Amino acid sequence: MTIRHSDYLDRIAYRGPLEPTADTLRQLQLAHLLAVPFENLSIHAREPIILDDAALFDKIVSRRRGGFCYELNGLFSALLRHLGFAVTMIQAEAVGADGTFGPPFDHMALVVMLEERWLVDVGFGDSFREPLRLDVRTIQEQGAGAYRIADAGPALVVTQRDTGRRWRSQYRFNLTPRVYADYAAMCHYHQTSPDSHFTRQRLCSIATVDGRATISGNRLIVTSGGKRRELPLADEPQYEGALRDYFGIVMAVST
Repeated sequence: MTIRHSDYLDRIAYRGPLEPTADTLRQLQLAHLLAVPFENLSIHAREPIILDDAALFDKIVSRRRGGFCYELNGLFSALLRHLGFAVTMIQAEAVGADGTFGPPFDHMALVVMLEERWLVDVGFGDSFREPLRLDVRTIQEQGAGAYRIADAGPALVVTQRDTGRRWRSQYRFNLTPRVYADYAAMCHYHQTSPDSHFTRQRLCSIATVDGRATISGNRLIVTSGGKRRELPLADEPQYEGALRDYFGIVMAVST
């Protein structure tokens, strides 16, 4: 399959500049986060996740699905390269519910080199909506959100300020360039292991202009303007309706 980059730009409803600049990068990341959900539905539908640009284009663009970090950041890196950005995939270790970092290659993020270096991520769920300056150690505010990159020995850590104004780590990373094959083992783990949080329940989440919409298990959670609504999804038709209405996803029917 040919990757049609104009179709990719249509998928994320992007009509802005295409020159490889920091402003273009900001607009592209935000457009992606508002259009393409973070989701693990393939795992629960027993659809194999293939880390290949053509396969990911078919899923995310042609079939209008989302994906998890390896898929979303992997395909986004291909778009950025096509537009003339110098971009590399990097490995990261996400913080778990117990506050400890996961194993290497638990997460994929991107680094883009312009006049300065930028950390880019369209595959981490509720996190920074615009790229972060990689070599800045002061607070980087984005609307109501605030982020900071901290040195941690030979690694770097992304931290986020929560509503209680406490700083919490999101993930730890290093800057060694990577390729899809480097993530294959952890991608397989997250698809198959009962210890992976991705195999435990279905998840779909997307940024909105003033909040977020998330399906976690059988609950729909919508935040807007600082207000939160939570609705139960009592059966599969309600679940499928929420996927369609909030995320634009229609799952293929198994035969």
